Formats: sequence, structure tokens, C-alpha cells
Amino acid sequence: MAIGAVIWGALALGALAGAAPVLHEAAKPRIDRARGNAPGAFARLKRGRAHYRWHGPEGGPVTVCVHGLTTPSFVWEGLVPGLVAKGHRVLVYDLYGRGYSDRPGGTQEAGFFVSQLEELLSNQGIEGPVTLIGYSMGGAIATAFAARRPERLHELILIAPAGLGHDLGPVARLVARGGMLGRWLMLAAFPVSFRRGCETERALATTVPGIVDRQQEELRWRGFVPAVARSVAGILAEDQSTAHTAIAAAGVPVRAIWGAGDTVIPLSRKARLAEVNPDVNQYVIEGAGHGLTYTHTDRVLAAILG
Repeated sequence: MAIGAVIWGALALGALAGAAPVLHEAAKPRIDRARGNAPGAFARLKRGRAHYRWHGPEGGPVTVCVHGLTTPSFVWEGLVPGLVAKGHRVLVYDLYGRGYSDRPGGTQEAGFFVSQLEELLSNQGIEGPVTLIGYSMGGAIATAFAARRPERLHELILIAPAGLGHDLGPVARLVARGGMLGRWLMLAAFPVSFRRGCETERALATTVPGIVDRQQEELRWRGFVPAVARSVAGILAEDQSTAHTAIAAAGVPVRAIWGAGDTVIPLSRKARLAEVNPDVNQYVIEGAGHGLTYTHTDRVLAAILG
């Protein structure tokens, strides 16, 4: 009896420990509790509300910025003033699952994000060609959009773009397979690794004040970590090579900007992009890592506007 009780007690403790990440996620507050302080506005789209913000003069050429996997639209705060100073009308927005936008369920493959962008442009009455800037995962989203709607683009600008066959590591490969184990692993392990990764940038100069703390604040809100998991299993598991080939065939002007020291999207992907679209104008920023939009803003801006 005593041995049996110990075994059952151990099993119960194991089950509780296993359920802890799920229970912790369910106890987090919903993002709508933070929306009273949100800058900008919200658009009601098919899958939910999308947070967006306009910058710059009305009537200026429209530039739309698509952020990456984990850092919402505040990642552009250092770059936007330089674009506005050149007369651009800049639209930034939060992808579903990030920032102040809703957290709809379902897979987050390329079509999921392309639909959000298409609906937001329609909601805002944007009909003519735009300059589309995509950073990291946002580069994969911008690529997918450009391949499907090349007539909507004046130029495609990719900053450390995902979607060219890089390896995110063994944990990401497990998550990419989907299933309960992958989802549980994200809930259990991702917050710790994410905080650790953010902290490595705390000493770096940045044009986005408080970016490390603001990045980590995303973990507070329900749905953020599951959204990251769905993206890893969705768009980040997709190879965008065919899309790049289609963009080249459509004659869309493309420039790509890379950090020489990027360990997330390595510089080796520059050669792969040249293979699938030889017409891309490519720029390498020495000394820059994956956070180049906010650590090397002036040089990124010069490459965008050059």
C-alpha cells in the first residue's frame, strides 16, 4: 500500500508538472486589457482586430512594414522617422498573435498572414502599388504577398528574411512537426529561451528605447507563445524559393539587407537568394546581428533609400 501510494503520488506530481505550462498560459490576461494604452487604431478583419499605426504625410508614397516572429510593430520605431523624413507615408501593424492584435487560432502558414495584409490594405483604402518592407519572418510574409500580388508592389525590401532554408535548430524542428508534444514544449521551454535571447542584446545600442523589456513583456499576454509555435510550424517551415522565382519573373524590384554577424538568419542565405533571384540588389552590414533594424538603423535606412 505504501509503495503504491508513493507511485501514485509521483504520477500525480508528474501530471501536475506536465500540466503547469498549459495552466500558466490559460491564466494569462487577454491582450484587450492593454488596448486602452495602445497608440494608433484597430481594423476589424475577418479573423479579428489588427492593430496598426500610420506615420508621415498624407499623400506620400506608401511604405508598409511587416515585423518578424516575436517583436511587434514597435520594432520599426527607430527606422520610421528616417522614412518619414524622406516623405514616405508609413504603415506599421501587429501580426495576429503579437502586440495589440487579436490571437486567432488555426495554422499560421503564408496564406494566413497574406490574408491579414490584404485585408488591412483594403480596410485602409490602399489600392496603388506600395513599397513593402519585411523583416525576418516578415520577410517571408512579404515574399509570399509579392509572389501572389506582384502588381501591388512598387518595390520589395527584405531585411534578414526567413524562408530561404535556414535551420532553426532541433527544438524548432520538433515544434514544426506539430502535435501536442511540440505545443507543450513551446509553452514549457520557449519563455526561458526567449528571455535569455533578449538579454544578450541588453548592452547593445538601440534606436528603440526599452526594446528588451518590451519584447519580454509579450510573454505576459495569453496567446503569444502559441502564436509563435503556430508560425514555427507554419510559415517558418515553408521554403519560399518558388515565391522568389515568381517575383523575379514578374519583374518586381527587390533589395535584401543582411547582418554579417546574424546567427538567426545567417549570411549564407544571401547566396541562396541570389540563386533564385539573380536580380536582387543585396547589401551586407558589417558588425550587425539579427537586430540590425534597431542596432544599425542608420545603415539599414541608407540601404533602403539608396
